[in-house]
Amino acid sequence: MQYVDNIPVWGELNDEGALRQIKNCARTADAAALMADHHLGYAVPIGGVVAYQDKVSPSGVGYDIACGNKAVLTDMPAAEVRARIKPIMDDIWSHLSFGIGRKNQVRVDHDLFDDPAWSIRAIAQLKQMASQQLGTIGSGNHYVDLLEDEQGRIWIGVHFGSRGFGHKTATHFLEAGGAVDNIHADPLVLDVRSHLGADYLACMALAGRYAYAGRDWVCSEVARLLGANILDEVHNHHNFAWQEVHQGEELWVVRKGATPAFPGQRGFVGGSMGDISVILEGVESEESALALYSTVHGAGRVMSRTAARGKINRKTGEVIAPGQVSRAMMMAWIGEQGVELRGAGTDESPHCYKRLPDVLAHHGATIRILHTLKPLGVAMASEKEFDPYKD
Repeated sequence: MQYVDNIPVWGELNDEGALRQIKNCARTADAAALMADHHLGYAVPIGGVVAYQDKVSPSGVGYDIACGNKAVLTDMPAAEVRARIKPIMDDIWSHLSFGIGRKNQVRVDHDLFDDPAWSIRAIAQLKQMASQQLGTIGSGNHYVDLLEDEQGRIWIGVHFGSRGFGHKTATHFLEAGGAVDNIHADPLVLDVRSHLGADYLACMALAGRYAYAGRDWVCSEVARLLGANILDEVHNHHNFAWQEVHQGEELWVVRKGATPAFPGQRGFVGGSMGDISVILEGVESEESALALYSTVHGAGRVMSRTAARGKINRKTGEVIAPGQVSRAMMMAWIGEQGVELRGAGTDESPHCYKRLPDVLAHHGATIRILHTLKPLGVAMASEKEFDPYKD
């Protein structure tokens, strides 16, 4: 850990854009920190943790409200999954909905649709769309994984958030609050006692319920497809704001691409499609307090999407200019790791990411690794899926 303008920063200090953003955020915050998987985001860097008294930042939470990870341990031996990995991944790919704007093939009923927050004018018209999309995965770096731990047990891992409902909700509040449409804009900060701030918190909380419900359903469906029982689960948001007490002060802690990691709190952190994932837990330390009891949410990008895949005509999918990563390169990497892949574009290739063990090492004083998970099967949206807010 190092300090940059009195801000604790973990990892390599080579992303000037992310450092510039966290320094800008700290000007109006009570505390800030930057995790080791940090990279450039909108107004607030991915991997940024920013805390306020009586205020919340919609640009800090971001467009994908309550994006997060869930992992479930099953009673299925990994040897059985490896023996029939191809048909299993075919079933997952055909049964679940990957991509933007997709409706679930199955109607998912949930009591979250009885939440009184749906009466808030900003989101009332989004209820039908949200109902149709519940349980869909989305595109970009969102995934469904089958993973093997060091004991030869199968875990199901998923990563996605509140889908179109969260994106449209965030868009409304950013516009209503006067946010500037510029990646290096000042973060929008709302007083939680204002009408707009209170409405945002209520809608954010509902988007959190929605994201949890979607990840719960997908994990249950994959377990059903496997014919397996769920023995344990680990579930966390990493784009959210929580009211917490730090150093005796009650603060709204906004984590953007950062996983809560209080002492004893477990988290699931995924690597790239060709790298390990982990189940970890927070530990008490001086660094943990400086991080506002937060850790990474993934490995962190080292290559932009455009640099990786090249420039593409969004209407036709035609490659205008080639990128640095070919599909052959990506498939060679995951082939060496023994991963059965469905979907995914070269902008999600392991070449685009840091190695997760290296990133986690920077947080060695704040977390403990409980399980190391090796990917056997990975399913993501197809290569031609366009999404302007993939992160």
